[in-house]
Amino acid sequence: MAQNLRTPIVCVMGHVDHGKTSLLDRIRGTTIAEREAGLITQHIGATEVPLDVVRRVCGDIFKGDTKVPGLLFIDTPGHRAFTTLRARGGALADLAVLVVDMNEGFQPQTVEAIEILKRFKTPFIVAANKMDKIPGWNPHPGQPFILSYPEQSERVKVALDEKIYVIIGKLYEMGFSSDRYDRVRDFQKNVGVVPVSARTGEGIPDLLMILMGLAQKFLEKDLEYRAVGPGIGTVLEVKEEVGLGTTLDVILYDGELNVGDTIVVGSRGAPIITKIRALLKPRPLSEIRSEEKFKQVKKVVAASGIKIAAPGLEGALSGSQIRVAAGDIDEVAAAIKSEIDAVRIETESNGILIKADTIGSLEALVNELKKESIPIRKADIGDISKRDVSEVKTIKDPLFSAILGFDVDILPDAKEELFGSDIKVFTNNVIYRLIEDYKKWVVEQKQLFEKKRYETIIKPGRFIILPDCTFRQSKPAVVGVRVLGGVIKTNLDVLKDSGAVVGTIKGIQENSENIGEAGAGKEVAVAIDGPTVGRQIKEGDTLYIDVPEKHAKIAEQELFEAMKIEDKESLMAYMEIKRRGNPFWGK
Repeated sequence: MAQNLRTPIVCVMGHVDHGKTSLLDRIRGTTIAEREAGLITQHIGATEVPLDVVRRVCGDIFKGDTKVPGLLFIDTPGHRAFTTLRARGGALADLAVLVVDMNEGFQPQTVEAIEILKRFKTPFIVAANKMDKIPGWNPHPGQPFILSYPEQSERVKVALDEKIYVIIGKLYEMGFSSDRYDRVRDFQKNVGVVPVSARTGEGIPDLLMILMGLAQKFLEKDLEYRAVGPGIGTVLEVKEEVGLGTTLDVILYDGELNVGDTIVVGSRGAPIITKIRALLKPRPLSEIRSEEKFKQVKKVVAASGIKIAAPGLEGALSGSQIRVAAGDIDEVAAAIKSEIDAVRIETESNGILIKADTIGSLEALVNELKKESIPIRKADIGDISKRDVSEVKTIKDPLFSAILGFDVDILPDAKEELFGSDIKVFTNNVIYRLIEDYKKWVVEQKQLFEKKRYETIIKPGRFIILPDCTFRQSKPAVVGVRVLGGVIKTNLDVLKDSGAVVGTIKGIQENSENIGEAGAGKEVAVAIDGPTVGRQIKEGDTLYIDVPEKHAKIAEQELFEAMKIEDKESLMAYMEIKRRGNPFWGK
């Protein structure tokens, strides 16, 4: 059975600057410290750590027998390894290491990583990194945590445990039971938290040992892949290489690849069918001075990372499946195309347009947008193009006049098309930030629309005629007033408390200057055509701007919360007058 077990694939995830790369470098550095030839193999996009190396690094803490041949660490950081590397309808990674800076705690990308792990139901452990930063930490380079911890002072132990408890608390909030790994009895029910230092190497043995144990416990059945037969893999990246043209970086998770094999790869159009011209592996570190970065091999077996050179790979898609076409080529091509078509969705007639770098990224973005009830008009893979911008220009709802791009560029012709348009483009390489930016913009746009709408409707202005401020009795009457609420404007009718319209404002002056309107608190001179002071109106009267019923309804039902207190009071007083004769007025 052991010979059928392939190497488990381990993805390292976490927030930027929390030590993902340092941790991988330390794992590599630990295993190649003595420069034994062939002990560690550098793959494309991955690093293989064989079982005998794990045993040596772990030393006395390595217990029991294992059939797992080693560990294949995916070098691609963060979400990308999960959203790009997909297989069997889920994630390609068998296990994950979530790196958390124990001094900074959970950050946005930590939360995003956990959501991805939860969705794919991937077993994981937490590497609580940077324990060497705890004040007073006494370093023991390369030591297992369980040997280094007892050597610390009580104060340092308490400080470390407090930081671990914070992580355990956060995991609990997200639905996971966890504990420091040496206190966990059942790793199938609890997430192990392993304190490590990527800088000193402390805790790395514990981390490797737990990963081997998890692989043995969780994955024995899943790891029984064929070491022979037609290869199946996932495209990690499509790259231009000098002298080779367009190449594919591939993680092969089943079967084998041989030079000369016919392969089928997903693309934006029909699947690409081509023949492998060369299989390339990175040169070992001992051969780093070689002028050629890669060495050619004739054959590669799962699980491994490999670079493939073949004709016609220009349109290949990151995240798509790659298969050796051993039988019916059309059947294989149809299967790969259906997978891509299933993701390229046009969900609703109205909604935003989204673009992502890979199939998996697009799936992840679609899932998160659905959670937020944000409708999607179109979802596609690739950079933002002129065609995308033209499509969004046809959308009538301004709140959907947006393009969300995850880990993609805006093409030059798209930038030209965007110039002078109202279309908003958001790009980011963190899904949740992308969505937060869009949601924030929507709130701002709504506020802007409300403000514009508020400015266009006739507001229920209310003003009082001041004593001893009659400058002219009639034709028109000119009086001094104080605006109590809302806004008064020229050419609007005014009415009294009784509900009777008494005239029309023909002019407003402030400091002998003509003005078009006056707001709450202003004292101005107003010319009212129609009434005579002393008859229809008199000093001390409160008058109201007569508002069309439709405007009053909008003000009361849609804009009331955004109004100032004095404007609300004016509206309420005006509505009371209008509803004396008709209780349903403006409703």
